[in-house]
Amino acid sequence: MSTVIKDKEPIKSSHVEKCEKCNYTCNAKHFQQNFENWTSGNNDINEFIQHTQLMAHKDNEISNALEWIPYNRLDDITKNKLGKVYKANWIDGKISCWDDKNQNWTREGHNMLIYLKNLNNLKNITIELTNEINKPNGITRDSETKHYMMVLDSNKCEKCNCACYAIHFQQNFENWTSGNDDIDKFIQDTQLFSAKDVNEVLEWIPYDRLHITKDRVNWIDGNISYWDDKNQCWKREGCNMLVYLKNLNDPKNITEFNDEIRKPYGITQDPETKHYMMVLDSNKCKKCNYACYAIHFQQNFKNWTSGDDDSDKFIQDAQLFSANDVNKALEWIPYDRLHITKDEFGKVHKVNWIDGNISYWDDKNQNWKREGHNRLVNLKRVNDLKNIAEEFENEINQPYGITRDPETKHYMMVLDSNKCKKCNCACYAIHFQQNFKNWTSGNDDIDKFIQDAQLLSVRDVNEALEWIPYERLHITKDEFGKAYRVIWIDGNINNWDDKNQNWERKGHNMFVNLKSLNNSGNLTLEFTNKIKMEYRIYGITRDPETTSYMMVLNNICEKCNDICNTIHFQQKFLDWTSGNNNVDKFIQDTQLLAHDDDDIKNVLEWIPYDRFYNIEYIAKGGFGKIYKANWIDGYMSNWNIKDQNWKRYNQNMIIALKSLDNSKNVTLEFMNEIASHNKGGINTNYIAEFYGVTQDPETKNYMMVLNYAENGSLRNYLDKEYSKLNWSKKIDYLRDIILGLKCIHEKELIHRDLHIGNILKFKYKTAIADMGLCKPANYNELENAKNNIYGVLPYIAPEVLRGQNYTKASDIYSFGIIIYEVISGLPPYHNLEHDNNLALKICQGLRPWFNIKVPQLIVSLIKECLDAVPSNRPKAEKINDILYIWQYEPNKEQTVKLRAQIKETDEKNNNSSNSSIISTNSGISYNTHSEAIYTSRLLNFNNLSEPKNSDDYYEQNDNIISKEFSGII
Repeated sequence: MSTVIKDKEPIKSSHVEKCEKCNYTCNAKHFQQNFENWTSGNNDINEFIQHTQLMAHKDNEISNALEWIPYNRLDDITKNKLGKVYKANWIDGKISCWDDKNQNWTREGHNMLIYLKNLNNLKNITIELTNEINKPNGITRDSETKHYMMVLDSNKCEKCNCACYAIHFQQNFENWTSGNDDIDKFIQDTQLFSAKDVNEVLEWIPYDRLHITKDRVNWIDGNISYWDDKNQCWKREGCNMLVYLKNLNDPKNITEFNDEIRKPYGITQDPETKHYMMVLDSNKCKKCNYACYAIHFQQNFKNWTSGDDDSDKFIQDAQLFSANDVNKALEWIPYDRLHITKDEFGKVHKVNWIDGNISYWDDKNQNWKREGHNRLVNLKRVNDLKNIAEEFENEINQPYGITRDPETKHYMMVLDSNKCKKCNCACYAIHFQQNFKNWTSGNDDIDKFIQDAQLLSVRDVNEALEWIPYERLHITKDEFGKAYRVIWIDGNINNWDDKNQNWERKGHNMFVNLKSLNNSGNLTLEFTNKIKMEYRIYGITRDPETTSYMMVLNNICEKCNDICNTIHFQQKFLDWTSGNNNVDKFIQDTQLLAHDDDDIKNVLEWIPYDRFYNIEYIAKGGFGKIYKANWIDGYMSNWNIKDQNWKRYNQNMIIALKSLDNSKNVTLEFMNEIASHNKGGINTNYIAEFYGVTQDPETKNYMMVLNYAENGSLRNYLDKEYSKLNWSKKIDYLRDIILGLKCIHEKELIHRDLHIGNILKFKYKTAIADMGLCKPANYNELENAKNNIYGVLPYIAPEVLRGQNYTKASDIYSFGIIIYEVISGLPPYHNLEHDNNLALKICQGLRPWFNIKVPQLIVSLIKECLDAVPSNRPKAEKINDILYIWQYEPNKEQTVKLRAQIKETDEKNNNSSNSSIISTNSGISYNTHSEAIYTSRLLNFNNLSEPKNSDDYYEQNDNIISKEFSGII
């Protein structure tokens, strides 16, 4: 583990100056701030070390830095035979990197082995270090001799010039001996040739590291696997592994290893006989030349017996033939490892094998890995021990082994009980069948009916029925004693769990229905098939009070023929109410359309007001106040089968609450209006998310729960950020809006109140909001005159002003006004009173006027959208195609033309002093007429003329309308 070694309290990096070379606090500066905390006692050495440290700016240069290493940080210092070079352990280890958190150096290789070598010439330290093959880490001084010494890395091999396996073995040569020079040299030679491959290495294995019994030898430590740099030692594997000992006949001529088929690990010596012995891998099979299953079985032959030689041989032969397939092996199974249940007559009816069958060999634990603990098995008597093989061959069920009843002394085959005679495998039917004795309905006809269904569920567990005890149902009854809600505690069977030998279930505490069985004797397949057309049947239960049998079932969606999301929503209708039947129906209708998970995005829900916090007023909208708040639960994502509830996303998210004034007694017409614009299933990034409905407990007004736009409306955003927007961003915002409108129109819907206040600017997108909200909540069509309309005057198409119905073309007119607003930065007709006179002029051909130069292609698109004749206006799809080309196809002719026009108009605008647009930092400033109203309101116009374009509408392209026509302003 890397750690931090502290000698003195370091100076905090916040007080360290920046490096002149790097222009930040680099490693060199961290070294420099510590210069005062150490000295070698020699100025030349101090300067030399400091120079190497001041060159280490980057992390990959730290290894080139030297350090002063106090002599007391070295341990186990020894001399070699010549008395010149020392060997030692460096307690702290070398510097790795700077730790900002602890404000000190992180180190690695604690207690690492290093070499110490005297410095002969302190004036020429560089030359001595350059001539060293081993990497220098620093300098120290012998406290007794006062000699300065280089601290060198001991891990560099002269042959491969790196820290290989051979060097780690070499450093340990002095720590062991076999007592025989020839054997020592033989082992050391194998180790020195092991630069990269430790598998070819031999080692001296002390005899006391072997656990020897009469018939087996276990090597306590196990063989070397690799070098562990962190702990500076060898990592081993196969602890307590079985090994084989074989005498070495001639220690002076060790060639016997070459003739060994088994893998050699090393050499040991018996302290009593003084014989040297090879330590060999006991797991190498002579037949397949590696550690196969057969060898593991063979090593265990002496640890068991059936008490019968024929049985032992039969089992052992099966094991020796299981080289690669353990399923072919048999085993001796002690009778006490079987849990046997007998009936009242003493007959065995259930046997569980406690351990379960062998799965594979676990090298780490040197034992067999098993599966299917407490699995059900069958016992079958072996009639003739001399012909066991023949009896096993005639068995259809998989055999696991042989056991013996200690009372009767009978030998018995232990067989897999899970093999179905019909499909010849462990199917669902067999698991059901094994459990028939553990339950009864108390009625033979019902028992048979359930069992027949289970026996037919070979591969499809959904086809099975089960007996469901009444106490496993949690039943809530109404005041008349009628069950109106039933929860099944356990949930339905999903799959067989081999590991736990039991059924795996899903849908704990799931909602179910109960349906009375009037005639239990009339249960037929045809009867259940008829019910299955409407319900999913889980099983049968019985009311202990009425003694009536009932089917436990669940509704099935007619469209999906399954228990889809709509069923889950429907089951929870009883859990909530808005207090208004119209609102309830509105929400429920959206939920009953959400069959798939993708449809959940279009679902609305009733959200209690106490699920919001940090409620803060933002602004006044057309039909009520707007707030922002945190929603504790977040929106629904998908149904969680395990928890039997909706999984939710983005808990504590910020949302917008849009209050609907006078909605306490909201009309059915109003709710249908919103519903018609939500039931179309619009699912797009460009329509603002509508999550549900809540109610203000004080005003009793209903509120829409919407996705919160951090930048507010697009109008708010333009006021603040217009000067920062380039042409690309403006086109990008317009394309988001037209994509949303295109999606609305493709669903054969109309927005009917499209204005820039209903366009929301999110962080990464622009989206349309307030679908269908073009009238107040208490609006009554019968009480209002025909010509009454609601909306924002500048955005309403002239034909709608005259009382005609909203159309897709009228939405396109609104979008044309929005294009003008995004390009100019100004609200339409901001300097005019929004009254009957303005409505009249719009019908006569008045359109907004640009006070800046605008590319002709953009002007042309706006003119098409604002054409007085609805049929002349382009479709949303066409506008989207145009904007897409402008934004993403730079080589297209019209894009090239647009860019040239943009360059030309920008130059003119920059050189012009006529623009009325005043920028304020990043926003825009303009004067708004006191009667210019940009929120939706009641409008009632009379005597408006037939809509027309200005006389020269398509004759000039510099602006939307000519100066002459704009003179009516």
